Amino acid sequence: QVQLVESGGGLVQAGGSLRLSCAASGRTSSRYVMGWFRQAPGKEREFVAAISWSGSNTYYADSVKGRFTISRDNAKNTLYLQMSSLKPEDTAVYYCAARTVPVPSFTRYEYDYWGQGTQVTVSS
Repeated sequence: QVQLVESGGGLVQAGGSLRLSCAASGRTSSRYVMGWFRQAPGKEREFVAAISWSGSNTYYADSVKGRFTISRDNAKNTLYLQMSSLKPEDTAVYYCAARTVPVPSFTRYEYDYWGQGTQVTVSS
């Protein structure tokens, strides 16, 4: 079992930046692929970014490419999402997720563990 806890969300003006963190505990010795997803009110949960165990491979949704950066510190069991040039349409609850199969995935159904989410609100 892996427990994931997100932090770093908040209210920011359009054009601003935020850094989300996701602390993992429990069975963290396994080589999980990690991802960030988000869900806006009335919408499906959507893929934002994913990163391989080593951190050498990263993947982004087209909507955030060039603005968001995913990274991880395995020594600290922590996943990050640096968000810049934020837009009102980035407003959502952001979730981190872990996948036990060591192959990156862009679909939420293939992730096994989830955090409780952190709210990000971007004002115009």
